[in-house]
Amino acid sequence: MALAIFVTTALHSEPAPPQASKPTAREIIAAIQLKIPIGWDGPTVDTFKAGNPDTSVNGIAVTMMATMDVLQRATARGDNLIITHEPTFFDHLDTPQGIKEDDAVWKEKREFIEQHGLVVWRFHDHWHSRTPDGILAGMTRVLGWTHYQNPEKPHLYTLPATTLRKLAADVARKLDQPILRIVGDPAMPVTRVALAPGASGFTKQVAALELDEVDVLLAGESREWETVEYAADAVSQGRKKALILIGHVPSEQAGMEDCTSWLKSFVKAVHIEFVATQQPFWTIPR
Repeated sequence: MALAIFVTTALHSEPAPPQASKPTAREIIAAIQLKIPIGWDGPTVDTFKAGNPDTSVNGIAVTMMATMDVLQRATARGDNLIITHEPTFFDHLDTPQGIKEDDAVWKEKREFIEQHGLVVWRFHDHWHSRTPDGILAGMTRVLGWTHYQNPEKPHLYTLPATTLRKLAADVARKLDQPILRIVGDPAMPVTRVALAPGASGFTKQVAALELDEVDVLLAGESREWETVEYAADAVSQGRKKALILIGHVPSEQAGMEDCTSWLKSFVKAVHIEFVATQQPFWTIPR
């Protein structure tokens, strides 16, 4: 009797709905390109850097930089599509010059990606070219400077009066990044700040410092014989200028956290998470 009941129930049960197939990495990126539909035909670093684009995606890890640490943590979480803002292989074009292909570090990273079936895609140029700039918007949000931003010149901010020392301390606290490098008089009054995330280069950084409406340039990184020397010379000449370097990763990381939220608004088939890139530097306590 029990068998008859089982068979009858099975015969009249509804068939299970077919499971939706997982999207491929190529399909995910195509969805991103539809949201930012310009500039994909021209030169760009926003391309696949490793892995097979036709791989089915189990999960997406969005990060500032696909370091070995990020790849390991993403893999442990089951993510196999890595969307990174900065290079994976130590060079802007991900083709590092001066490193042989059998270099132990480079080789192990490539092998790790292959062994775990990862796909790495870079999202740099188009996230910056979006309106508003995705990186700048994220950094403005995390710094709490939205109401101080110049609507016509979004890299410029007019803050409530403070000092260089207090500004630096506030930035370190909000970014949870205590490692800052600062050029300038700690007691200098500050209200006008220019924000230049990442490595915008000497020309753009000096152009910002030259502006009368800029007291402090808050930047990601700079060569010490370029913008750093320029800022130091300006201070020695008695000019009311200052430079705060917060590091490349901390200066753009919030923008990729915002990118994660943006992706979740239209990519629904797989889970998406932000995997923060760790601060690589440490200091000796004084």
